[in-house]
Amino acid sequence: MLNQVVLVGRLTKDPEIVKLVDGRKVSEITIAVKRAFKNYDGEYETDFIKCVLWENLAVYLHKYCHKGDLIAVKGRLQIKKIEKDNKINQTLELIGEKISYLSGNKNTEEIES
Repeated sequence: MLNQVVLVGRLTKDPEIVKLVDGRKVSEITIAVKRAFKNYDGEYETDFIKCVLWENLAVYLHKYCHKGDLIAVKGRLQIKKIEKDNKINQTLELIGEKISYLSGNKNTEEIES
């Protein structure tokens, strides 16, 4: 079985880091990924994909990347279950394992978890 995804998109806001009670660092970001084809109206649609980055990836992204930067995120898809009002909701998220910075004049940077 293989669960591997690579997405290229732009950050929708500046990354923030949350430090958990146990000391781990996490960053939840959203990247805007433009579809490769036009819709019925002749326009390209964009999907907004939630990504979760842990520890070094979260720190790297927070330090070097900003809203609008083009990045590639390699990782795995995971279902997150959230219980609210005695109802379980599921959401699909990408758990990042590698980030590549693709914007601007910097050399392409890569970091892995």
